Amino acid sequence: MKYKDEKYEKAERGSTRILPKTVLLILLCGLSFYLGGLYCGKNKLQVNDVAKAGSSVDVDNSPQAKSVSFPECSSDYQDYTPCTDPRKWKKYGTHRLTFMERHCPPVFDRKQCLVPPPNWYKSPIRWPKSKNECWYRNVPYDWINKQKSNQHWLKKEGEKFIFPGGGTMFPNGVSAYVDLMQDLIPEMKDGTIRTSIDTGCGVASWGGDLLDRGILTVSLAPRDNHEAQVQFALVRGIPALLGIISTQRLPFPSKSFDMAHCSRCLIPWTEFGGVYLLEIHRILRPGGFWVLSGPPVNYENRWKGWDTTVEEQRSNYEKLQDLLTSMCFKLYAKKDDIAVWQKSPDNTCYNKLSNDPDAYPPKCDDSLEPDSAWYTPLRPCVVVPSPKLRKTDLESTPKWPERLHSTPERVSDVPGGNGGLFKRDSSKWKTRAKHYKKLLPAIGSDKIRNVMDMNTAYGGLAAALVDDPLWVMNVVSSYAANTLPVVFDRGLIGTYHDWCEAFSTYPRTYDLLHVDGLFTSESQRCEMKYVMLEMDRILRPNGYAIIRESSYFANTIASVAKGLRWSCRKEQTESESENEKLLVCQKKLWYSSETK
Repeated sequence: MKYKDEKYEKAERGSTRILPKTVLLILLCGLSFYLGGLYCGKNKLQVNDVAKAGSSVDVDNSPQAKSVSFPECSSDYQDYTPCTDPRKWKKYGTHRLTFMERHCPPVFDRKQCLVPPPNWYKSPIRWPKSKNECWYRNVPYDWINKQKSNQHWLKKEGEKFIFPGGGTMFPNGVSAYVDLMQDLIPEMKDGTIRTSIDTGCGVASWGGDLLDRGILTVSLAPRDNHEAQVQFALVRGIPALLGIISTQRLPFPSKSFDMAHCSRCLIPWTEFGGVYLLEIHRILRPGGFWVLSGPPVNYENRWKGWDTTVEEQRSNYEKLQDLLTSMCFKLYAKKDDIAVWQKSPDNTCYNKLSNDPDAYPPKCDDSLEPDSAWYTPLRPCVVVPSPKLRKTDLESTPKWPERLHSTPERVSDVPGGNGGLFKRDSSKWKTRAKHYKKLLPAIGSDKIRNVMDMNTAYGGLAAALVDDPLWVMNVVSSYAANTLPVVFDRGLIGTYHDWCEAFSTYPRTYDLLHVDGLFTSESQRCEMKYVMLEMDRILRPNGYAIIRESSYFANTIASVAKGLRWSCRKEQTESESENEKLLVCQKKLWYSSETK
């Protein structure tokens, strides 16, 4: 109390000096305002090359906007992936392939240049033809063609790569392979299974086939000696991410996927305390399925081709089965080269394990948040589903497409989240999507296939566009409210990300980027030019960006976009708000000056 009394006494003694200070402050503010007005009037800049369409508005650069330009990166950066850069691999350890994880460059080492396309890059083949073919010049990789053509991953024919739909474990074609899977897992046919992840995806033929069956797959692969697996997937129009299960959790919340798949992905599931399989357990929905084909499944008939012994493979299979049992998986079905395990749909099994002090792996303690998944280390423990959420298991989840508009139980875990807010968000995005289509008629056509919503809440835009021939990667900031579980519960896909860093994808992999207030929310952490350079890197030539931002930031963004060689126009929002504007931009196709 003595401290407070002294403080108040000092305030009273100083009150007689308040009036002169106030008058001085007013005079200084007036002078500042006058000088600022003079400065602003002399420094307005025009962005003259914005495309004109609809009710376009001239873009005047506000005082904080500066004219910028960016040089071209050298041609050897045409496939630059900043956070998974092979040039930097020697700096990191080889244990558990940690060098293939995300290692982003520090600020002083970030590239401030425009990534060029390959020589003679051509406009991509459009969906659905792109599923089966792409231009060789757009992904000019000979190694994977020579090494994998005998397994029918792909083959070069003239100016194109052709994707026959083969794979190491499906010599009769991916469709026959998935047909057998459906016989083993009837839930794949009736909308029960909607989301899946393919670890070690090759060129994503499995995920591509499932699209025709109403199942949305995230195809996951590292940047490794199988050149550009993820780039091939995205060029084909199939969802994919660069990633590897190594020492860190995958960038997904717990209970995300209905099914996980590994087709001879060569992940050592039983090594290092089973941490890789524990991560699959974490991201798999209760009652979900894990599918494995390849060693050690069907070892009785396959061991001779695996350069091993039948005894070794029998031992490997028994270790795998024991590990899965300790994680509350049960063998669901098995035939030929495919084995299917199902994760326990409830907590009964985990309660039994907790009574055994010698059980391994142990249950994770409460200090480890199940959904923490951005640079979060893997732990050798079982993430037990929360007993308070009783409708997140696969059987309780509404079937697709009903689940898209059903209010997920996990909305209540979002601060301020509730069913009413979820419904209003869905309605809002239906209105916005309709407006977007008026401003950009390419949405809904074969010109736009790969879409990214760079800072979604509940996946509202993706839900509003679900009937169009496109898919959406829903990105939730690692610093924002954790709404990504709701996105997955709706039957959509997405990932955590921090836009102060580069995204886990190759250059030129998305047709449309959507931003809703990202620069406003992240302006205190991320420098705008780096975010927009990253947008330019991942956007295809002739691709589009729709940027919804405050009026304050819109003009600055337009100025930076001009430096990226984009053409932009400013449009009114659907509500014609004065506080918020839309920028509709298109990236131009250009070639490196080194090739001229």
